[in-house]
Amino acid sequence: MAVIPALVYPTVVPGSASPNLVLTFGAAMAVMILVSFCLRPMAKRMAAVSGLYSYTAKGLGQRTAITAGWSAIFGYGVIAMASLLAVGTYTDQMMINLGINLPNPNISMALVILAATAFACFLMIRGVQISAWFTLMVECLAIGLLTALMIAYFALNTPTLDFEDFFSWSGDPDVLWIGIVVAVSAFVGFESATTLGGEAQKPFISIPRTITWTPILAGTLYLLAAITQDLALHDAPTSIRSSSTPLSDLFAQTSPLLAAVLDLGIAASWFACAIASLSALARVLFCMGREGVAPRIMGRAHASYRTPSVAIMVVMPVVAAVPIAVIFSGTSPHQGLVLFFTLGAYGYLGAYILASASLPFFLHRIGEDTYASWILGAVTPLTLGFVLWKAATVSTDTGNLQALIYAGVLLASVVYALILHLRLPERLASVGVYDESQDSDLFLGRPS
Repeated sequence: MAVIPALVYPTVVPGSASPNLVLTFGAAMAVMILVSFCLRPMAKRMAAVSGLYSYTAKGLGQRTAITAGWSAIFGYGVIAMASLLAVGTYTDQMMINLGINLPNPNISMALVILAATAFACFLMIRGVQISAWFTLMVECLAIGLLTALMIAYFALNTPTLDFEDFFSWSGDPDVLWIGIVVAVSAFVGFESATTLGGEAQKPFISIPRTITWTPILAGTLYLLAAITQDLALHDAPTSIRSSSTPLSDLFAQTSPLLAAVLDLGIAASWFACAIASLSALARVLFCMGREGVAPRIMGRAHASYRTPSVAIMVVMPVVAAVPIAVIFSGTSPHQGLVLFFTLGAYGYLGAYILASASLPFFLHRIGEDTYASWILGAVTPLTLGFVLWKAATVSTDTGNLQALIYAGVLLASVVYALILHLRLPERLASVGVYDESQDSDLFLGRPS
């Protein structure tokens, strides 16, 4: 709510043109709701540890599932990197607003990222219940804090209302596609609940509800945030709009103390986001390890807490090292965040396309497909594919390499699946076998 709209702002609207945040986030919300409609029927019928990966295996087959799994892992990992970079950036900004002198901001950001990584690792190994409650508590406090601060800001700085700007369009569709992809990164991860099928209570009830209502409720909050930030940033100086922490800089003009409180809330919220992304990533790797299509050590669970501890500990150093490398490379935090969010959105969109296309085939296998499922399973991936293709084309034409990096990941996954097919067919055949339902998942009480 506090960061993504500010990143979309200069992306959607070049120069000083009027922003179109409402249209951009509205389109992203509509796309995510379509995805949730595709995932819900599968979540009601299969409690999976690896979510989209296993859904794709049941619908489109094992080789396609490998690509979906790699794409999801790439998305989860990159968004976690972005989250940790945001934690370091906003923690540094908080200290600056409190008047604390930072001799070397890069070193302090790196130390914050390392500390956040260690704490996140501890919470995730201890168990999903602890990390989930921590995430929920932090996010609720952050949303309440942001709402209170925005009300206080507008009470002290009366905005100029121009509702026509909320729905204006510069007329250039190219900037809209990139904006939608960046805006989609605010929603990605809503489906991560599907990776908790083996740990959630009554997963056939709770998980479908979660993936149905999360994009709707989150999208409503994002639209409100887009409107308020549209108003707040519309007349702000260019230096603030192009800043790595625009909302914080805006508050600092009125009260550095309020800006520091805002920074704390944003940093805490991104820490919670990192936990959610990494929890899902570790469970996909865990499932792949159990099935033998990833190193089998990834499939080991903690002896006491029964969490995918090995997968967690393997990915954490990588997820921490990349944003630290970006910081010391001289890339600004703003550029780093845009890079990570765009790359992460590509990964998620690729996994969403394959999982959505799996819906009618998944239902057909169990004799429950309908005309609506075939229509939905065609419209959703085509819509996602169109947005992804247009954004990738525009990005490549402007010299950005994010689309090519993601294309390399897809190509590597296809080659790996082909190698498994030719050399280790028994391992490929095991994809999707690990996830299975238990009696306790199906019955609300004692079965009769």
